[in-house]
Amino acid sequence: MGGDIAGGDPLVTQYVLEDTTPWYKKRNLRYLYFVLVPTCIGVEITSGFDSSMMNGLQGVTYWDNYFGHPQGQTLGLMSSAYSLGCILSLPFIPFVVDRLGRRLSIVCGSCVMLVGVALQASAVNYAMFTIARAVMGFGMPICIVSASALIGELSYPKERTYLGSLFNASWFIGAIVAAGTTYGTFAMPNNWSWRIPSILQAAPSLLQISFMMLLPESPRWLISKGREEEAFQILATYHAEGDRESELVKAEYAQINVTIQMEMENSKRSWKEMIATAGMRKRVTIATALGLFTQCYYLKQILKDVGITDNKTVNQINVANTCWGLLNATTIAFLVYKLKRRTAYLLCTTSLLCIYTGWTISAARYTIAKDKQASHAVLAFIFLYSPAYNIGYNALTYTFLVELFPFAVRARGITLFQLFGRMASFFNQYVNPIGIKNAGWKYYLSYVVWLAFEVIFVYFMFPETSGRTLEELAFIFEGEEVRKRQAKETEQELHQGPIGQPMKVASPNEKLPTYNEQMKAEDKA
Repeated sequence: MGGDIAGGDPLVTQYVLEDTTPWYKKRNLRYLYFVLVPTCIGVEITSGFDSSMMNGLQGVTYWDNYFGHPQGQTLGLMSSAYSLGCILSLPFIPFVVDRLGRRLSIVCGSCVMLVGVALQASAVNYAMFTIARAVMGFGMPICIVSASALIGELSYPKERTYLGSLFNASWFIGAIVAAGTTYGTFAMPNNWSWRIPSILQAAPSLLQISFMMLLPESPRWLISKGREEEAFQILATYHAEGDRESELVKAEYAQINVTIQMEMENSKRSWKEMIATAGMRKRVTIATALGLFTQCYYLKQILKDVGITDNKTVNQINVANTCWGLLNATTIAFLVYKLKRRTAYLLCTTSLLCIYTGWTISAARYTIAKDKQASHAVLAFIFLYSPAYNIGYNALTYTFLVELFPFAVRARGITLFQLFGRMASFFNQYVNPIGIKNAGWKYYLSYVVWLAFEVIFVYFMFPETSGRTLEELAFIFEGEEVRKRQAKETEQELHQGPIGQPMKVASPNEKLPTYNEQMKAEDKA
């Protein structure tokens, strides 16, 4: 279904499968993964912190008084300004990420967020606080798109799934820290009760900026800019512990080089390219659907509808569910590699459908009969929802998107996902509370139908991408002939070099001509 790759394992995958040494026994790879934590994997901490902090601040008396008791539309605008800033930045992200590189883009996005944090922490009125949140939102997607791409493009193929899954799991760390911070400061008898949490929101961005110079650039991006020797050295350092004669590294380098050259043949690096071919249109459809499949629920209103109204109890359930989310998301991140991508997504969507159906029936029974057992069942389904969601939509989404889109359009593909994900969040934030308030349990029926559609969509549209390098997936929808040409040219590059020349790898102090320079020299000859 959906463009699965058939046939035997390509050359690079064969070499990877033959490597039985775990990552923690490789010094350079171990160093790379440790540096990825504060620079890339921790990017989503900011999103989790912001979401949880805004919920917590609504219970802080001095914040509520200082900003004139915001509620209704004013509170909605203040909360959604972050998402609005995200949406406004999306058209510019591919240009920034592809022009500046993955690392510098993360630094730029972090700097923008620091400006937003400074404005928010020093806000003197409602307008300043709201604008500050929009500024932070503007910088956030730049970091998300860059970091998710860099994780996939730097990691050793075996660990790509783990790292991509941990990227999303870090959201819960930010949410828990923010909940604890606002809980610890809400009793302060002054405005520091809300300014301190605002200041602490700068911590993830400061970590990204501080550690970024220790992280190498994406070798794919370097090759696309004609900096092949730097790319080869990075691959050798981190994928072969510095062995420049490694067959794996030579094959990986050749595969990346050839694939990017093939991608660039007809690439105009524009948005029109996203719908130019049937394969690209299918990728866009899948990324758009993944964004729209983003689910969230208005916990306070849901609990109220099943008789749980005490604020302390609601907050305890919220904190417990967030901690449970971190626990199961992290556990799933280390186990999900055992499942193929399609299997994990089908398990995720079918589980969500079953859980939400039970949730709806229980909510209906409580509304009709005021059955306490039904209220407890809804609470159980809320906790079951978390691992069911995380096994697919949390653990695999960015890993899957990086695998789905070729290098030339990867930033645009992830940006499209961000766009529709933010739109879905915006819709959920405003429509869900209204729908639940007016229709009660009957509103859940719309999500049961939607989840059934998700199961069907995943089954017929999602390709299998596990067990392959990013380059082996670059032409997954383009047909067997294109993939045969890629394999043939990779073999030629590896064993003969471009146009029949033996492949030469520079010594550390030697500068080799780029791929294009070699091609021009051969044409002149």
